[in-house]
Amino acid sequence: MNKRTKELSAENHNSLLAILESRFKKNVSRHKGILWEDVKSRLEADPIKLWSINEMEITGGEPDLIVIDENAGEYAYFDCSAETPKGRRSICYDREALDSRKENKPVNDALTMAKEMGIEILTEDQYRELQKHGKFDLKTSSWIKTPDSIRKLGGAVFCDRRYDTVFVYHNGAESYYAARGFRGLIRV
Repeated sequence: MNKRTKELSAENHNSLLAILESRFKKNVSRHKGILWEDVKSRLEADPIKLWSINEMEITGGEPDLIVIDENAGEYAYFDCSAETPKGRRSICYDREALDSRKENKPVNDALTMAKEMGIEILTEDQYRELQKHGKFDLKTSSWIKTPDSIRKLGGAVFCDRRYDTVFVYHNGAESYYAARGFRGLIRV
């Protein structure tokens, strides 16, 4: 893999496709009526998106296909790991929040990581859509796209699932916890 050019080696390419195919077949309820061959051809047509999905995979996201709008043929790979991805935890919300910390700074922030990976951080609606396909973040929480009006006041928003319900909370954007990271998606 070459992070500079965002290309996967042939070996990584084939390995990732094998992982995605296995996960696709294991979780058919997330994408009923969709054929793996159609998805595979979309992925192979866009090597940069495949690179981004690999970034999701190596940070622990366990990306899988979810149908967003069947009528429009819109699909996306969402982070489907049971808990927020391990390689994306202990981070604050955005670069402004990270820069505002005087001490005990986390190593990164959610929005910068998502941009570097080529994925979108989930919105509240997308987070709720993901929860229709399983039970996620039962022990962790995930930053979500925060409305500008909240962010301008220093806050940021995150979600989790407890008591079989999705909860939306707020915190200072500069806060970070070992059990909080972020989930993302990439449209294919």
